[in-house]
Amino acid sequence: MRPVQLYVSVPLASFRVAQAREYWETYPCPPPSTVYGMLLSMVGEANRLVHAGAEVAVAVTGDPARSVILRTLWRVKSRKEPPGVGANKRPDFQEILSSVALGVWVRPGASEKSERALFDRVTEALHSPEDIRRYGGLSLGESTHLVDQVRKWDADDPANGRVLVSDPAGDLSLPIWADHVGSKNTRWGQYALRDSTIGPEPPEEAWTAILRPE
Repeated sequence: MRPVQLYVSVPLASFRVAQAREYWETYPCPPPSTVYGMLLSMVGEANRLVHAGAEVAVAVTGDPARSVILRTLWRVKSRKEPPGVGANKRPDFQEILSSVALGVWVRPGASEKSERALFDRVTEALHSPEDIRRYGGLSLGESTHLVDQVRKWDADDPANGRVLVSDPAGDLSLPIWADHVGSKNTRWGQYALRDSTIGPEPPEEAWTAILRPE
């Protein structure tokens, strides 16, 4: 069974480096956990545990431009004031990627326990989007970074790009499963972006199983 292959484009995006504080750097591509979250939103699944074990792969096409903006960020400094007010906000710099275009692959995972695999639900969403029940905009990363296109990959899409592959010596430490309360239960993987042709199936080392920490 071939994986389902998607083309995803986002005009503006930022994939914040987990260790970034005052200056919000961005990864050059979305982490596996971020791609998984977008796919769940696409099919209208609010519980991210449902498809734990699904396998995804990602490639970056083109070369997104990187810029820096000054924005107001929320923080918790004073319990006496509401979020985003007074001491609970501050100006900070954030890196932004422009014109992000991705190839995304999805296949059933050996440890995926749901009755219908994420692969099946993504395939159904592409064929019959009118049958999907979901809410809100489709984002990749922050809620304001809205996806412009998500569709099935076709023959006119880029033939070359950089594929995200598992590599113990790679320079990218990316979250596979994110702990949104703290960092204790975040699962990490070591990756590298490798120049590659973009075909119907990525190299085997590009696949990531979206699993919680044991």
